[in-house]
Amino acid sequence: MAEKKPIKITETVLRDAHQSLIATRMTTDQMLPIIDKMDQVGYHSVECWGGATFDAALRFLKEDPWIRLRKLREGFKKTKLQMLFRGQNILGYKPYADDVVEYFVQKSIANGIDIIRIFDCFNDLRNLETAVRASKKEKGHAQIALCYTLGDAYTLDYWVDIAKKIQDMGADSICIKDMAGLLVPYAASDLVKALKEAVDLPIQLHTHYTSGCASMSYLKAVEAGVDVIDCAMSPFALGTSQPATEVMVETFKGTPYDSGYNQKLLAEISDYFRPLRDEALASGLLNPKNLGVNIKTLLYQVPGGMLSNLTSQLDKLGAADKFYEVLEEVPKVRKDLGEPPLVTPSSQIVGTQAVMNVISGERYKMVPQETKDVLSGKYGVTVKPFNKEVQKKCIGDAEVITYRPADDIEPQLPILEKEIAQWKQMDEDVLTYALFPQVAIDFFKYRQAQQTGIDPEKADEANKAYPV
Repeated sequence: MAEKKPIKITETVLRDAHQSLIATRMTTDQMLPIIDKMDQVGYHSVECWGGATFDAALRFLKEDPWIRLRKLREGFKKTKLQMLFRGQNILGYKPYADDVVEYFVQKSIANGIDIIRIFDCFNDLRNLETAVRASKKEKGHAQIALCYTLGDAYTLDYWVDIAKKIQDMGADSICIKDMAGLLVPYAASDLVKALKEAVDLPIQLHTHYTSGCASMSYLKAVEAGVDVIDCAMSPFALGTSQPATEVMVETFKGTPYDSGYNQKLLAEISDYFRPLRDEALASGLLNPKNLGVNIKTLLYQVPGGMLSNLTSQLDKLGAADKFYEVLEEVPKVRKDLGEPPLVTPSSQIVGTQAVMNVISGERYKMVPQETKDVLSGKYGVTVKPFNKEVQKKCIGDAEVITYRPADDIEPQLPILEKEIAQWKQMDEDVLTYALFPQVAIDFFKYRQAQQTGIDPEKADEANKAYPV
């Protein structure tokens, strides 16, 4: 019998699960009533912040993400809270200056985050250094994520080499972040064993059910020695989300990997979320298509969120019939751009370029700034070189940088503080504004209207009509 090694679970229902299935639309009010029960489970951590939650809260729910974090922290007395952090891009879609990254990490930990999972869409470790250093300074747990992907450059040696460098950087743990559900069971076993032999850090595995392999991959990874797996409560599990918490708990019951979690308690938590799922299905917010499995994921390597983005982009352009043509163009664009993993923001950049290539009828006839920035080195270094012809067509003889992109960005906080002065009510407002300037201003205007009962737009007009 194997030695006893209870599997630990990170619960994703308050972040990735609803991000993957219902476009991150779960509200704070929907979360709060169940926190007390979730706090009793004994989870390794609850992932509840970061990723797209910040943008969606402000833009669609008219909620302050910082207030959500404080309320969650107040409710979770025993459980560690975890967030997803896009390295130098923080929670946005472009690199920020070091001072903004450091301040964001500081405020995230001060407001209640214990574990920060930090990743870079190219696995360029230079883009993680500032966030890791800041996390350590604030006594947070810095977990570095390897964005898992397929391609001839991504060998076991590649993953082992990068894991050793992560350990040298001072990370507290490593996460294999399989955002598109590409990690099949025996490959999961081989990868976990190789990493376990190479480094002394705890290894966590995050995947999505998109290709249908995820639960089996978890089984093999746990047998191979993985320390933590990411799961979601069953009403918001499977499809483009994670394997179900209760199922994985039952799978390892009575084995050396038994989590010891109480199924009766999990059932009560599940019962709470089921009506939310039913509501989302009835309103169309939860598309049944997102609940199936698609083995073609392994062919196109397109994460679930990227698939829904492509669908809506094509719908808006009146070109829904081009969907499969675009899907076939995605791997070609990815290859031209150095074969990066497809995860925010590289997935959006590759996806948008693929759409433009198909719609315009000529490859790289229309090139967004983001594609040019990738080809200029402004997002970092890719595992393989860019396609030289494509690079020439898109950026001509423009300079291609080889140093850390953020070295070019001057400190931004003093300017941001000035720009936000009239709306600022708490320190964190400057960070909200830094990440999503227009969305933030709209939210601050809404907040002011809620507090005063006066619509700021109308107040502006009144001030102009009757100058003081």
